[in-house]
Amino acid sequence: MPVRRDTGFIAREKLQIRPGRASPPKGEKTVREWTRDERYRVLRDPSEIRDLYESIKTSVYRQTYHVQPMTGLSSDPNGFALHKGIWHLNYQWCPWGAVHGLKYWYHVTSPDLVHWKNEGIGLAPDCFYDNRGTHSGSAISHGDDLVFFYTGNHRDEDWTRTPFTCAAYLGADGRLKKLPKALFGPRDDHSEHQRDPKVIRNEANGKYYILLGAQTLDKRGCVLIYESEELLSGWRYAGELKVPGFEHFGGMWECPYIVNISGRDVLIFSPQYTTLPGRGASTNHNVYLIGKMDYDTLTFTPEGGYHFLDYGFDFYAAQGAANVGDPDKAVLIAWIGLPDNHYPTEEEDWEGSMSLPRELRIRDGRLVQTPVPAVRMLAGDPVPADGSLPPACEMTVTPCAGDFRLHLFTKENGDGGLRLTYDAASRTLTADRTGMDKRFNEKVGEVLSVPLPDGLAKLDIFIDRSSTEIFFNDGEATFTTHTYPTAREFHYTVSEGASVLIRPMEKSVTDEFAV
Repeated sequence: MPVRRDTGFIAREKLQIRPGRASPPKGEKTVREWTRDERYRVLRDPSEIRDLYESIKTSVYRQTYHVQPMTGLSSDPNGFALHKGIWHLNYQWCPWGAVHGLKYWYHVTSPDLVHWKNEGIGLAPDCFYDNRGTHSGSAISHGDDLVFFYTGNHRDEDWTRTPFTCAAYLGADGRLKKLPKALFGPRDDHSEHQRDPKVIRNEANGKYYILLGAQTLDKRGCVLIYESEELLSGWRYAGELKVPGFEHFGGMWECPYIVNISGRDVLIFSPQYTTLPGRGASTNHNVYLIGKMDYDTLTFTPEGGYHFLDYGFDFYAAQGAANVGDPDKAVLIAWIGLPDNHYPTEEEDWEGSMSLPRELRIRDGRLVQTPVPAVRMLAGDPVPADGSLPPACEMTVTPCAGDFRLHLFTKENGDGGLRLTYDAASRTLTADRTGMDKRFNEKVGEVLSVPLPDGLAKLDIFIDRSSTEIFFNDGEATFTTHTYPTAREFHYTVSEGASVLIRPMEKSVTDEFAV
């Protein structure tokens, strides 16, 4: 997904700390300046990143039970599917450091969505169609084959971009094999921003569909739809998805995804280049609509307004898994991060994480999200709820009646931290991370609110070494944020009368060197 990356690099160049400046202005970070050649360098041998790997794996912020990059940067999840009893996941990967440059797919697998193994490079930018990056896409299990669809980011000598929709399949050796030719190229009646192919099958008419995130020539976000009776051939343009009431909603729609849950259709996408009420200065979002999809007219009719998929600071590019096999749920994973944002581990030449995989169901006209059940297999015996926080744990909190506060990552005296404050009158919880030692993305915003129409009855909190995911009321709403506590910030305070259960989490992601 290249557009936001280039925009982000411009921002990075502007944030460099020049000689003679003692410290950056508030809200700015010292960011390494990367040349284009450095960002788009080809990885030719694993030895080129071995020393970087050895350095990064000692970081105190390396995750315990979340998928993370072996080196460098991870961003969008890709190629997520269940195939022959194994879950396959890829993520966009730039091996050299915390920079959006030449993108690879990095491949990980799991038997249970919790214990993940590094498999090495899934797709490399090594052909004409993807000479400047293998960008986001999806997968689908088809008989004995697992087939992948991705955006090939081609650039010519003048750096003009041409996005191609390409395909690959899982070989007998466990490696992804590309088709020799792209399935199709871009349309000239839309802008160059046409990417993130999500393949779905409509059992009612026996057709396959590819949804492409796109932008019109007058810079409106939209979805382009292609159809075919065959998975790897015969693709033809069907038209632009019509979503009544959302014709002017953002300047680009990334990672579009339509799934049917319990007989109702859900459209999930990431609108860019727009601010939305209650989201601070961020211009990148993840939202969903519940409604009805008509594949004959290519119309998705919403039942109401949009909802935020997650209310936190750092949640984007969510992708649903293919071949879940249960009509009453979907399985989804997202990037813990946002385009163009900066995070403290950039100073260590790595950044990024995947969220916990989540089960999605529909309850009372809204999506309900809960961690996949296997996550709780990692939880050990409870530890005393004495105000101390393990660096990786599950925390279940039942609040007292009325107003409520929970401050995570405080100092021993209770100062600072990530402050969660619930106002019973407005039924709104406010999250404020301005009190933490390591502050970042101040200009985007450090205070956000979560509406809880039915009140606050329970919080399930999953803390890892550089992320916190909160599930309210058994998944009625969620809040995801990067958190980077310092050595003195592993404490918490909570309103009197609340009950707290804390269980340390075991390690479930391997950090082995695999290229």
